[in-house]
Parts: sequence; C-alpha cells; structure tokens
Amino acid sequence: MKKIVLFFIAILTFSSCSDFLEETNRNSITGDVLYSTPEGYESLVNACYSYTRAWFGKPDGYAFTEMGTDCYTGGGADCGRAPFMAFYTQDLQGSQTLIGYMWNILYNGLNACNAAIARADGAGLSDDLKKQRLGEVHFLRALYLHLIVETWGDVVLYTDEMNAPENVAHRSSVEAFYDQIFADLKNAIDYLPATPIKNNGRVTQLAAKAFKARMCLYRGQYAEAITLGKEVIGTSGLGLYDTFKETFDINNSVGQNNTEAIWWVDYSQETILNGTFEEGETSPLRGNGGNGSPLFSAMSYWMVGGCGVWVTPDTHAPWVQSMPTIAFLNMFDETIDQRYDATFRTAWYVNSTTDNYTKEYGQQYGAPNGLAIGDTAFVTLKYAVTNDYRASKKYRIFDRNDVYDAEGKTIGTRDYFISTYKFEDNTKPTGWEYESKRDAFVLRIGEMYLLLAEAELMNNNSDEAVRYINILREKRAIPGKEEAMKINKSDLDIDFILDERARELAGEQQRFFDLKRTGKLLERVKKYNPNAAENIQDFHKLRPIPQDELDAVINKDEFKQNPGYK
Repeated sequence: MKKIVLFFIAILTFSSCSDFLEETNRNSITGDVLYSTPEGYESLVNACYSYTRAWFGKPDGYAFTEMGTDCYTGGGADCGRAPFMAFYTQDLQGSQTLIGYMWNILYNGLNACNAAIARADGAGLSDDLKKQRLGEVHFLRALYLHLIVETWGDVVLYTDEMNAPENVAHRSSVEAFYDQIFADLKNAIDYLPATPIKNNGRVTQLAAKAFKARMCLYRGQYAEAITLGKEVIGTSGLGLYDTFKETFDINNSVGQNNTEAIWWVDYSQETILNGTFEEGETSPLRGNGGNGSPLFSAMSYWMVGGCGVWVTPDTHAPWVQSMPTIAFLNMFDETIDQRYDATFRTAWYVNSTTDNYTKEYGQQYGAPNGLAIGDTAFVTLKYAVTNDYRASKKYRIFDRNDVYDAEGKTIGTRDYFISTYKFEDNTKPTGWEYESKRDAFVLRIGEMYLLLAEAELMNNNSDEAVRYINILREKRAIPGKEEAMKINKSDLDIDFILDERARELAGEQQRFFDLKRTGKLLERVKKYNPNAAENIQDFHKLRPIPQDELDAVINKDEFKQNPGYK
C-alpha cells in the first residue's frame, strides 16, 4: 500500500477465507483495465469486504469497542495493544499507531466501496448481478461510514473514488454522514433480492434491513426501527436457540448454518488464506486472517503455578488484553440466567501432569500437587469466600477479593480473572494458534428483540417493550427459571436495557457505541469501571484523529484535532 494524505489508496486485490473471495495476482494490470471486466470487478467487490476483517473479530477492533466501557477494563500487565483505551490515559493521542491503523483501514474500505459503485456500469455484468453487487457495496459503504463517524465524529466524508493524493481535508457534519448512510441502505434494500436470506457471508436484503433498524435506533427514528425490527424477526425464518451456548458453539460458528446469525464476517482456519493489511506486519492478531475473538478476554491460566493447566485447544493461546469489571459480572444472576455460564469460564481443569513450564520456559512452576487429569485445578469467583472454605478445597481459588478491591478496581497484575469464553474454539490443533475459524457475527436475531424493546420504550409503549424483552429473557433462562427471568414495567428503563444488552451482546463490539449513543458513557464508566473513572472525560466520546493525517493537510486552521486531544 502507498501512504497518501488522509488515507491509504489500497491495492484492491485480496485473498479471503470466503468461497467467493479468491486470490488473484493483479499487480501488472491497471484498475481501469481490470475493473472493466466481470472477473476484475468481482475482485474489487471482494476488496470491499476484506477490510471488515480488521475490525470485527480482531483485538484492534475490540480495543475500540469493548475496552474502557462499563463491562471491560484492561487485562494483563500491558493490556494487549491498547492500555490507553482501557484507562483513557494521556497516551490516548493521535500519535498511537493503533489509531492511525484503524483510520486507514476504514477509509480504505470506504474508498474500495466508492470505486465499486462508480465502476459498476462499466464492468460488463448482467443487470441482475450488477444490482446484487451494488446492493452489497452500498451496505458496506454505510457500515464503514457508520464506524468512521461514531469513532471520530464530523471528519472527512467522501463518496467519490480517490486515486490520487489529497492534501486538503474538510469536515462534514454527523448529520451529513447519516444522510449518506441511510441513502446507501435504501439503495442496498432496493437492489438486493428478497431471497436468499443467507448467502455465504455476502450481504443480503435481510442484513440491510437489520442494519438500517440499528441505524434508526442510533438516530432516534424509533417508529421505523420498530417496523424494520418486526419485519426482520417475522420474515427471516431465523430464531433463538434453546440454549445460549448453542448460539456460539463452535459447531454453529459458521454464520450460514447459525439460526441466529443475520450477517457475519467470514473467517477460516485455512492458514493459506490468512494475511495482513500492512507491509511488514507479521502478527496474526492483525489483518484479514483468522478470528481473534477467543483471546480478547482470557486470563493467564498457564501462569498459575502447580495447577497443571497447560496450553491446549480447550484453553486457547495465553494472550491477555481485557478483563470484565466486577460490575459487569454482577449484572448477571447466574442462578436463573444461562448466559453467565455460556459467556464466562470460571473453572479450569488439570490437563497436564508434566512440568511443561520448566521444560519449555525455564520457570519453576511445578507439576500438579495431588491432582489428576480432569480434576479441578482452580476456579475464579465473582464473590468472596472464607479462609475455611479455601482450606476445604484441593484446588486453588481466585475470588472477588483477590482480583478487585472494595471499590471494584482491579488489583495486582490483572492476570487472573473470570475469562470470557463465549467465543471458544477448541478445534485448533494445539491451542497455540491465535486465530479461530469461527465467523464474527455482526447482526443477530437476539439484537432485534433488544432493539424492539428499546425503541418501544423510547416510543412510550412500555407494554410492548416489556413483551419483547421477556421473549428474549425467557429463552435465555435456565430451564425451569423462565418465570423468574421475566420483568415488569416497573423494572424497565434505559439502564436495564443497557444491562440486558451487556448480558446478550458481550464482546460483540457494540458496547462503546451503545453507551455513547444513549448518553451513558461517562455515567456508567464512572460508576462501574473505577480503573477508567478517574480519567474519562466528555471528549473521550470521540477518538483522536491520527497525527500523521493532521501533519499532512495544508488547511491546518480548518482541519484540526478533535477537542481534548493534543
């Protein structure tokens, strides 16, 4: 890729894990020639999809959407790639590589979509196929614009293909961004056929309607959100699994076969299809390779000495980025709500009787003491236990007081905590692989029930709001606890809905935006995330513009850094 002002102009030729994205060498062919053929145009549309893999199911995307919220704080000694996002420190500035990387990714995706829309008429496609592809890229352009405007605010909006450097940047209003988003979604719905409901990871009309419903919720267009949400639920043929664990079971992780998935980002376990977006980037945690979601909130289990828990497919590679706040854990009543046990891992079992720690790393942790394969090695608990209780168990215990102080602030090294195992993948060869084959679900039918409940509440129809949220809660109840899971009108307000969205959508990369759009970001972070509470300020609702972009523009008096940042 060639660096230019404001964004990268990407070489729009990518390999992919999806069956409709194929690797082709285009280096010696110009875009004007390549994209005037059906085959070449297909490679351009495929590029429009490729950039979604840098955001969804990747640690970088989780940093932008989950860390530093009421649900997740920084985990491990260095919080993966983004301690500045976890804690809103002074280091959260436009000079951070992560900020510039994601800016370039999203603007590259936008430019690919602009090119695909502009070049469709000259690509030699049949009328039906041209409409299909235009519907897909209009949806994807709306998606990229949404992520850009919600991340950085009123920055650069453009809808023309750019293939030469620009050194002048002009801001467009948030309203202008959303006008374009809704125009693109209208085109997507108009162009895409009503069937199929699913198409191997390609955007469908159903996906466009579901995403438009989400965008209507963002903009306070509650009546239309209700209409679209009802249509998606009523016409999709999709439904809720009997158990929440089935929703994310690795055997149901292919979106095409998942009864709750509306649209997803395709991933694969084929390493030949893995790649990165940046020259010289070697980390499998970045780029368009496998899904990294199993790792985003997993504790350093292998560092617990003398317990016999080693790196296996069941435990995942030991890479720590974030951990749940105690407030998030307490949002669940695990005695009635099956989502707690399906979301978190609290018990770890002996899987090795040899001293792998010393053998491979020279650190004397020791083999298990009096424990056999399959025995409980240690547990992590969200409540405190007595010393007598600890003494009565053979296994080690990390309770609430070992991990959080009285105010809920994390203590120690932040290595041992209740891990998020919602996205578990136990099919990898050894467990050392950082990538998973599971697809990243972007739109699910469960979200539509939450959307309807919130829209009905905001539209002053609390009876319907309670009805929709109880449909979801009954299905997520532990068998026999359905009545206990139901709520009344007196229970329902926007904070309850945010709690419910946390329970249902944990780790699905919506949390930061949910708190921001409801005006609850500062309030709930200050209340529920004491690690970030002392630093977060109102200007943190937006991220800093990359410093490289600000340095490159010539109209510096007009295009400045977002308020609050250096």
